[in-house]
Amino acid sequence: MPDTATVRYTPLDRAGMAARVAQDIPEGWYVNLGIGIPTLVSDFVPPDREVIFHSENGVLGMGPAPAPDKVDPWLINAGKQHVTLRTGGAYVHHADSFAIIRGGHLDLCVLGAYQVAENGDIANWATGERDVAPAVGGAMDLAAGAKRLWVVMEQTTKKGEPRLVKRLTYPPTALGAVKRVYTNLAVFDVTERGFVVRDMVPGLTLEELQAKCEATIHPPV
Repeated sequence: MPDTATVRYTPLDRAGMAARVAQDIPEGWYVNLGIGIPTLVSDFVPPDREVIFHSENGVLGMGPAPAPDKVDPWLINAGKQHVTLRTGGAYVHHADSFAIIRGGHLDLCVLGAYQVAENGDIANWATGERDVAPAVGGAMDLAAGAKRLWVVMEQTTKKGEPRLVKRLTYPPTALGAVKRVYTNLAVFDVTERGFVVRDMVPGLTLEELQAKCEATIHPPV
């Protein structure tokens, strides 16, 4: 780990990570946002862009978080956070919401994770620690049903342990499902070669980034 006095780069904060994901979502995609950092992504899609956000509790056409004086107590996402509804949005029955997921109608799902392996395996529902109550939620359905799965998470744990690993050490959510990973330091594509770096925060070197990964990372071809 580089000495703090010589660090030449600034990691992204949670809002910056969400904004970076939002930047890459194409016009017209139907997108589910998981709990945690992913829920912030809808805050960074301009009103003039059409991205249809879905929440598995039964919201289609979800907008950004409301202003404090505009909160609708009945309108929440799957993480129980207050949201807004964009023009043309709708409430749907929970069964219909999961039919959207299981029917393959989502272009993208963005999830948080504890670990992602170099072959695309994801662990995001339990660490195996006895003091944590595991809650799978809709993550397994989303990982299997969405056309693409992207992950947004911190590069390392609070203890400095890598989250990009060779093989999962936590209980898996889905196998071989992740196509791209966004962290506070870089963006990676998951390929047959493993993790390929798309871009990094300014000032960060590939060697410094590799030091924060257990799995081998590769520069773009």
